[in-house]
Amino acid sequence: MSLILPDPFIEQMRRQLQEEADAFFRSYQQPRTHGLRFHMHKLSSTSPSLQKQLVELFDLTPVPWCSTGYYYPEQSRPGKHPLHAAGAYYIQEPSAMSAVELLGPEPGDVILDLAAAPGGKSTHIADKLQGQGLLIANEIHPARAKILSENIERMGIANAIVVCAAPQQLADRFPRFFDKMMIDAPCSGEGMFRKDPNAIHEWSPSHVEMCAARQLDILRAAVTMLKPGGRLAYSTCTFNELENEQTVAALLTGFPNLRLLRTERIWPHRKQGEGHFVAVLAMEPDGEPSTGQDGCSEKAIRDKGAPAKSKRNAKPEQEAMRLFARLADTIGGAGFMAGLQHALGDGEPLLFGDQLYWLPSGPAGSLHPELLRGLKVLRPGLHLAGIKKDRAEPSHALALALRGALAELPPRLALTAGLAERYLRGETLEADGAPNGWTLATLAGLPLGWGKVSGGTFKNHYPKGLRWP
Repeated sequence: MSLILPDPFIEQMRRQLQEEADAFFRSYQQPRTHGLRFHMHKLSSTSPSLQKQLVELFDLTPVPWCSTGYYYPEQSRPGKHPLHAAGAYYIQEPSAMSAVELLGPEPGDVILDLAAAPGGKSTHIADKLQGQGLLIANEIHPARAKILSENIERMGIANAIVVCAAPQQLADRFPRFFDKMMIDAPCSGEGMFRKDPNAIHEWSPSHVEMCAARQLDILRAAVTMLKPGGRLAYSTCTFNELENEQTVAALLTGFPNLRLLRTERIWPHRKQGEGHFVAVLAMEPDGEPSTGQDGCSEKAIRDKGAPAKSKRNAKPEQEAMRLFARLADTIGGAGFMAGLQHALGDGEPLLFGDQLYWLPSGPAGSLHPELLRGLKVLRPGLHLAGIKKDRAEPSHALALALRGALAELPPRLALTAGLAERYLRGETLEADGAPNGWTLATLAGLPLGWGKVSGGTFKNHYPKGLRWP
């Protein structure tokens, strides 16, 4: 592979890297790296041998900075295996895995991923949360937000809300709200030149300057949402100092209560990865809230953004939950609904049209539904069911969210990899001897989706928009 790099980029990197520049440029003659990250919240509930089987199947080798991350050779093509559709792992560039590892999410945290599409860092955060706490994953571009929502669903994440909003919209709603935040800001993409050669044509010194200005605006809005004592990770997939160290320095100047904990770089000529920058910052736990660049105090923002309490009529949700509980009893018995409620934790049912969701409230009821009013919400928690006139039908998201003992309660049709591919293509399968009714299609103990057995035939309910060609 031979890439033609812009002369200003070459000059920039020679100034920045000095004697290492030649080794850096030689890295562009090497193939790009490929990686995946195990989703342990799912895999931990299956046979321990499954992880070993995946390592052998895809010829995986460990990523040193991420305990659940692995390199794979391009010819392995794990994205074409049915277990990818089951959410067993997420395809992710290896150096990008460093950001969440450095942020250090813990179960019970309330976390914002501000620029989250396509979902690599959000799903990594969710895996660290282990089903506890709350994740709000935001993406300002609607088409990319839809992809983000689909990946949250595929990984079976129940305690996440997907929104599509500008940073300042969220800052007005959530002042001093989050324990931790991930800001993977849009950047000039210098670290993606091997992965996406088209990024080379979009690069220019003026584009770098524009990205740096936009990144600082995003960070200024983000900081006001961080709790005292909270932590923020700012990451880019670019090399220049203007978008990285200099942007962080400008942010620290504007917010004196912030302190820089550490910065980390992954260079493609030093380590096996495309390149990444991460800065981890913390808000001081004491003292008055900082004002930021615009002189507006966080208290003023909080007062301005606090929505009024509403007296929402909960009767439609109550009726929908009654229908869903009846469905759950039919599928998996009384223990299924009880186990599901325990797994979902605190929250409340929410109807979006005829679709029933479980809206997580976060630790100590931190998320009030009114905070979402007026925002474009693509996924208000876990999608439980579609509500018809007098019945409920289980959602695909519900199937993917079932794990461990909870996934063993509904009837299951255990598939081989070959049959799983047929299921993912939407084909009808044989189910001789299986009881009639809603049934989980599974592979290696992981749910792939629903079907409905009738007279020994498994009628496929895998969503048409997701079906394999």
